[in-house]
Amino acid sequence: MESTVKSKDELRTTTFTGRCPATFIIADMLDVKSPPIPKEVEPRWPALLAILAVSGLHFILPPPLRFGPDWLLLVVTSALLVPTVISHRTGRHALNEVLGHLVLGILTASMVWSLTLLIARLPQHTEAPQVLLRAAAALWVANVLVFASWYWRLDAGGPNERDRREDHDEGAFLFPQMMLPDEAVGPWTPGFVDYFFLAFNTSTAFSPTDVPVLSRWAKLMMIVQASISLTTVALIAARAVNIL
Repeated sequence: MESTVKSKDELRTTTFTGRCPATFIIADMLDVKSPPIPKEVEPRWPALLAILAVSGLHFILPPPLRFGPDWLLLVVTSALLVPTVISHRTGRHALNEVLGHLVLGILTASMVWSLTLLIARLPQHTEAPQVLLRAAAALWVANVLVFASWYWRLDAGGPNERDRREDHDEGAFLFPQMMLPDEAVGPWTPGFVDYFFLAFNTSTAFSPTDVPVLSRWAKLMMIVQASISLTTVALIAARAVNIL
């Protein structure tokens, strides 16, 4: 008797008279697929630490360069971070994005305010060189953290939107993992460390190095970040050689 191996569709259409349709059971077994590996949700604590670090750098600045008392920025950002975390935990992503943008806007405004006052006070020589160097270094670090947070918050719709996707294949930045085959990296999405590395390279090399920039808004933001970094580095170098 000749035996043949039937396909899944043939098994589904085959019936045996007077017998239990076991072929349908076999066909259903052929349809069973392994469950997909669940994607890990991007952790939020690195971004929270970055925001708190920027608020803490406000204490290093001399009083003439601060907007208000030294504790004001930390209290305001901490008060806004509490509902930001709660909204994320409860799934209110729209509110989470609004609060996240508000916190970063306050940090950015504070940093720009302090940098403007620093530049304005340089010709007056009213501050000691050590104080000015410390203030410039604090603003340089704050610049890296603030723009890393902005890139993390805005790229590809933000972290909430990236969590909904299985893989990160489009966005404002072309990370090296996006150009590798899926078999090599698996379901990959950028985290805060990736954006921090991008911001650090922008402030040191004044270029995105290994991450090409695709979006126009990202290019404009990187121009602003590189300009702030160049200004603070020039101030440090000028004071170091005692030009100012």
